[in-house]
Amino acid sequence: MIRLESLSKRFGGAVAVDDLDLAVDDGDVCMLVGPSGCGKTTTLKMINRLVEPTSGRIFIGGEDVTGVDPVVLRRRIGYVIQHVGLFPHLSVSANVATVPRLLGWDRQRTHARVDELLELVGLDPAVYRDRYPHQLSGGQRQRVGVARALGVDPPVLLMDEPFGAIDPINRDRLQQEFLRLQSEVRKTVVFVTHDIDEAVRLGDRIAILREGGVLEQYAPPAEILGRPASPFVADFVGSDRGLK
Repeated sequence: MIRLESLSKRFGGAVAVDDLDLAVDDGDVCMLVGPSGCGKTTTLKMINRLVEPTSGRIFIGGEDVTGVDPVVLRRRIGYVIQHVGLFPHLSVSANVATVPRLLGWDRQRTHARVDELLELVGLDPAVYRDRYPHQLSGGQRQRVGVARALGVDPPVLLMDEPFGAIDPINRDRLQQEFLRLQSEVRKTVVFVTHDIDEAVRLGDRIAILREGGVLEQYAPPAEILGRPASPFVADFVGSDRGLK
């Protein structure tokens, strides 16, 4: 489980996230949704301490990780971003093996894990293992990014608009792949998106934030759509063209 308690972040005098309480059950997908500037990505980055909280606590699996060495913490959490961030000078295999190598895995174990992960994300290891990022499509790069994030089988996966830069057809395919993958590996996932349709499709629960990182509603998709907790939620959900 991930639990955020009274989590806040201020940049100078500006409040990015304000006194946020949120709990994500083991194996669930929590979608963070809201307009630009609502603190979605800041919240995500506080979980793995890429952004340090101003106040509040973060618990993962019952452990208060607020004081844990952030480098050690990040090796225990998978992280996928929109533009993937693959190392262009490294092969697909070497990219996926990044964290296992850092943790000192031997070569045989690392190679076996790389092939297992490539198969898991739908890429034939014999075909893709030795390719480089520039030889891949956008969708293939994103799959490699997911494989890398799962390198040492972390219990928690953070995803920051991972499909936001992908064309609609491939985005739909990647969403389907995500659902298949999650059914197999059952990670605890926090997933940032600006797209309410994506949130409804992929999430077990949806957290809708408004400007200043204030939580307006946190509920299953059916409840968000059928019983919005505030005029803000009703307007945000209703304003999306996919749900009109």
